[in-house]
Amino acid sequence: MTDYIESLQRLSEQFSKLQGVGRKSAMRMAFSLIEFDDESAQEFAQAIIDAKRMIHRCPLCGNLTDKDECYVCSDLSRDTSIICVVEDVKALMSIEKVREYKGVYHVLHGAISPVNGITPDKIRIKELIERVGSGDVNEVIVATNPTQDGEVTAMYISKYLKPLGVKVTRLAYGIPVGSDLEYADEITLGRAIEGRRDV
Repeated sequence: MTDYIESLQRLSEQFSKLQGVGRKSAMRMAFSLIEFDDESAQEFAQAIIDAKRMIHRCPLCGNLTDKDECYVCSDLSRDTSIICVVEDVKALMSIEKVREYKGVYHVLHGAISPVNGITPDKIRIKELIERVGSGDVNEVIVATNPTQDGEVTAMYISKYLKPLGVKVTRLAYGIPVGSDLEYADEITLGRAIEGRRDV
């Protein structure tokens, strides 16, 4: 039936362009949106336009912001001697939710992936090296994902930062809180042991 309603089909197609949204979910969103009154629909459309127009990368760390600098970089209470390197803004937001980390960030906007044609020059590694080389940075925490691409990226970063005299650390990957050891895979257990610390 929706094939005959061209405008609804076009709307659904736009929603399906969003990451993680399948055809059925996109159509549900489209049906939901046409239930909006005119004012709500206008607000929805304007919110998309405003976000696209105003949100940009922080010139210092690469986080997303609608200000001159992101909320982390503009927070004078943050420890600028520690930089946590993440692949994307979603990872940054996950770390922020924990409320344990008090340093600053550097967002790469990707990971080195030769298979996918992503070379070091296509992500923000050069900016990281320049940032570490020109500032009072004592430690760089490499918090790239525990994937093959993430590990390659971490090794590449470490190779170029260690000669600068900065401490380079990697997040310890261990057993999730509340889970049993018998259900953990070998890689997770191995990393948990390697990343052990005094208690």
